[in-house]
Amino acid sequence: MSTATPAASALVEATPALKIGPITLDAPVVLAPMAGITNTAFRRLCREYGAGLYVSEMITTRALVERNATTMRLITHHESETPRSIQLYGVDPATTEAAVRLLVEEDRADHIDLNFGCPVPKVTRKGGGAALPWKTGLFREIVTRAARAAGDVPLTVKMRKGIDADHLTFLDAGRIAEDAGVAAVALHARTAAEFYSGHADWSAIAALKEAVTSIPVLGNGDIWSAEDAVRMMAETGCDGVVVGRGCLGRPWLFGDLAAAFGAPGIRPDATLGYVAAAFRRHAELLVEFFEDEGRGCRDIRKHVAWYFKGYPVGGELRAALATASTLAEIDDLLGAMDLDAPYPGAAAEGQRGRAGTPKRPALPDRWLDTREMAGDDARTLADAELDTSGG
Repeated sequence: MSTATPAASALVEATPALKIGPITLDAPVVLAPMAGITNTAFRRLCREYGAGLYVSEMITTRALVERNATTMRLITHHESETPRSIQLYGVDPATTEAAVRLLVEEDRADHIDLNFGCPVPKVTRKGGGAALPWKTGLFREIVTRAARAAGDVPLTVKMRKGIDADHLTFLDAGRIAEDAGVAAVALHARTAAEFYSGHADWSAIAALKEAVTSIPVLGNGDIWSAEDAVRMMAETGCDGVVVGRGCLGRPWLFGDLAAAFGAPGIRPDATLGYVAAAFRRHAELLVEFFEDEGRGCRDIRKHVAWYFKGYPVGGELRAALATASTLAEIDDLLGAMDLDAPYPGAAAEGQRGRAGTPKRPALPDRWLDTREMAGDDARTLADAELDTSGG
């Protein structure tokens, strides 16, 4: 049985390949960076099912320039990963430029993305993430210097609509990024204040597509199925989609997406046995990534609820999976399941991950008074590079 929706099953006739600079993607699909999720193991797993661009966890520019050991490990790709994509988060033009230059000169990436979409309070409170494009001069300098340092390696920008409904930045930021020479822009169609709550405003993606005309515009937000992706492109005219929470516990979504857009991809059969096999493969890849069976098995625990959402897997069995410390234990537990159980339908679909609730964004004092840098803004920004993610 397939999870394919009617719209996905019909396929999209002659969907053009997405070009990001010199990179051509068979399917116009990008995996969104997610902290603690989109490591090499998960990227490899998603790639095994479908086509697209698979972006790393967010890397802070300061840590990269300082060659932090953990950071250097996170930017290392498996030999099977092509093209290699890394997302950077920075607030200082010089540090961001240096980080981009390091990646290019040491041949560590084929694509670089800049994150201006993080809504996490401890980031926006320091003027970083989704708060930064409000300062148009700073945003322009960061993106311009980064694009120049990237040279022939395509550099893209991911952002949100703005800080809140009264302080939108995406149209200005999109035009600035286009003028700076980036290869594409991606919009998560929510404000920082909305976090991940409510519904993404796809009309903003359409507005950005009208404003930015010389480079691809990618849409992000509320893509839970291949049908959603097809509909977003049809409704907004965007050139591709960025998928985040929708693939949590569903790496095969990229197979469904590829097929929906007429590219090679594995269509899921959605039985519990199929899901269990994907979970086991994910655990195996995590063990390889961490080079530590115990650590890999601990890391897979956070994925248990996502993988088995809606399936007849009882609480006791789920709890046991969330405490397993070896692949052999995981195998025994998966073997105890009714692997012939069919796809449960709507119970397995819909939103995944925490949505949060709308909240007043945390910002530096007097941040909204002017769109240019002022007062203590520079000192505040110096503390903004934290190991967090979002967007």
